[in-house]
Amino acid sequence: MEDDAAVVIGASGGIGAAVAERLNASGRFAVVHALSRSGTGLDLEDEASVVDAAAKVALGPAPSLVFVATGVLHHGRQPERGFRAMTAEHLMRDFRVNAVGPALVAKHFLPLLPRDRRAVFAVLSARVGSIGDNRLGGWHAYRASKAALNMILRNLSIELARTHSKAVIAGLHPGTVDTALSEPFQRGVSPEKLFTPQVSADHLLAVIVGLQPSDSGRVFAWDRQRVPE
Repeated sequence: MEDDAAVVIGASGGIGAAVAERLNASGRFAVVHALSRSGTGLDLEDEASVVDAAAKVALGPAPSLVFVATGVLHHGRQPERGFRAMTAEHLMRDFRVNAVGPALVAKHFLPLLPRDRRAVFAVLSARVGSIGDNRLGGWHAYRASKAALNMILRNLSIELARTHSKAVIAGLHPGTVDTALSEPFQRGVSPEKLFTPQVSADHLLAVIVGLQPSDSGRVFAWDRQRVPE
């Protein structure tokens, strides 16, 4: 894979930065594109910026790994504890960032994947996006946006398999990682289950290495277990 490129979108965040660092250190890629809103101007809510980023990546080696490490959980709006706390603004914000943004990345980056060899398009998802695993309710905007993301990934896997038989589309649940996203919700998390971004990156990259085309369209946790749909 030394002649291929890797792309990390959301590379200014905790997990994204750690993944980019690990990929650079691995020596497995000719170039690692570390893209973010603050660093390179790629904004998932601005499709023109996604188009521009894809065009620049297309000038170099084909990316055999695209890792989307973006997402929003609170950032000024706490997750809803019940349905009376839902607002259209909150719901739409989470959908724009957590589902629509990765979909637009896929629209413009999937055509860059090589057809003659293995390639992976991976997006950070969340276990709480699982409909079958939902036992607590609440967190309506976040849960629903991640469930929508998971459906988009399934759709993409079906379509991409027609032209890229060796490609894998996957959602990844990183567990609880010590970042700004999870900071308000770390109480009660045992120390061994609260991962540093570097440990999380190692887990997630190990999952990616093990993915096969038959896994495409599914969501996997950091421990390689499949997340229920």
